[in-house]
Amino acid sequence: MFIKRVLFFIVIVLVVFVALIYISVSGPVKELKTYKIEGMEDLSDVNFKEHDSIQIAASTLYMGNGLKNLMQGGNYREAWATPIKVPVVFLDTLKGGMKIIKEGGGKQTHSLRLKADNDVIYTLRSVDKDPKPLVPEFARTLGIENIVIDGVSAQHPYAAIAVAALAEEIGVLHTNPQIVFVPEQSLLDKYNKKYGNRLYLLEYETKGKTNWTTYNDVDEIIDTDNLQKLKMKHGNRVFIDKRALVKARLFDLLIGDWDRHAKQWGWVVQKEDDKYHVIPLPGDRDNAFFKINGLVPTIISNQNIKPELRSFLKEIDYLPGLVLPFDVYFLQDVPLEIFLEEAEFIQQQLTNETIDKALKVWPPSFYDLDGKEIATKIKIRRNDSKDYAKRFKEVLDEKEVLQEPLKGSEDVELSENLIKCFDC
Repeated sequence: MFIKRVLFFIVIVLVVFVALIYISVSGPVKELKTYKIEGMEDLSDVNFKEHDSIQIAASTLYMGNGLKNLMQGGNYREAWATPIKVPVVFLDTLKGGMKIIKEGGGKQTHSLRLKADNDVIYTLRSVDKDPKPLVPEFARTLGIENIVIDGVSAQHPYAAIAVAALAEEIGVLHTNPQIVFVPEQSLLDKYNKKYGNRLYLLEYETKGKTNWTTYNDVDEIIDTDNLQKLKMKHGNRVFIDKRALVKARLFDLLIGDWDRHAKQWGWVVQKEDDKYHVIPLPGDRDNAFFKINGLVPTIISNQNIKPELRSFLKEIDYLPGLVLPFDVYFLQDVPLEIFLEEAEFIQQQLTNETIDKALKVWPPSFYDLDGKEIATKIKIRRNDSKDYAKRFKEVLDEKEVLQEPLKGSEDVELSENLIKCFDC
């Protein structure tokens, strides 16, 4: 433990030293125009009612040069700055008409929760992120906060679209995201300044009373907090589809999605008599295909510093970093056979053809830019799925039961047993 702490201190000093040299050479990152709409310089003069679609770049903030790419990585900078054709939507006609329920509470993603006339709940989630609230104080003090903010470029702006297409092929639930542009409009009201004239993912919400899935007999769709409360109330009459959850987690490994804490999941609850059958619903795919390179991120993502921060490579370089407290809580009692069977199912269903087809939901320019490379990595990881499943289970078995609530569920008052695991 002492050696690890010393190593951590040395690495932090090295990161700060390298960052300071970089800043002294390159200067601070300029605040570039976030949205670039082709042919439209002043958005305030545009009548978007006359446009059914526009060409727009997600963000020009992350454009770099050779030095920046060397120090902070090439990441997905070109994807962020490449224009994409998207539909223009107005809330009064979207899905038959929408009304705003409330503003979302994400730390990086600006979001609005909407309700359609049929009571189905949707969410608008900003494609571009605002990581400023997560910048540590020492980074602000040293003036290196731009390096932290630039980390968003490691996320692919349209990852969620391709992930949904891949998930569909293996029967993993998804929120059916689509890319839309939301101009300023009367129904946004007080939210116009913050949310108007921006690019969003429009997707189903991972909780709500109205069923939008293909499952029958759905009582409601709930978050992890309410799943735990349901378990406290009904005990062993609540059953999670563990096989479906194993498949979903193995799929996370396949697409390199390392950020899967409790708030990233919804749960579809089917009720039959006095029993509750619960099906996992993954949400928030911001970190799928996460790609970091460059000197500073490589140091930070060292397995001894940030073991969970794994870049999407052809092979998983440190699998223990991807086995989370979430897995201990929900899956530690699942036998190895189920992990191997679900890995084999994924291998059979995700053929080379289906993987290529899924990535081609992106426009050709984005498929040529990143899709081919991502597809190649998925195919290689797919071939090793059984090995990853076995290693995942081995690491999981080595973990001790939890002694504190799950990340994202800290405010839920739970019994001692339910804090440790779901099926204690």
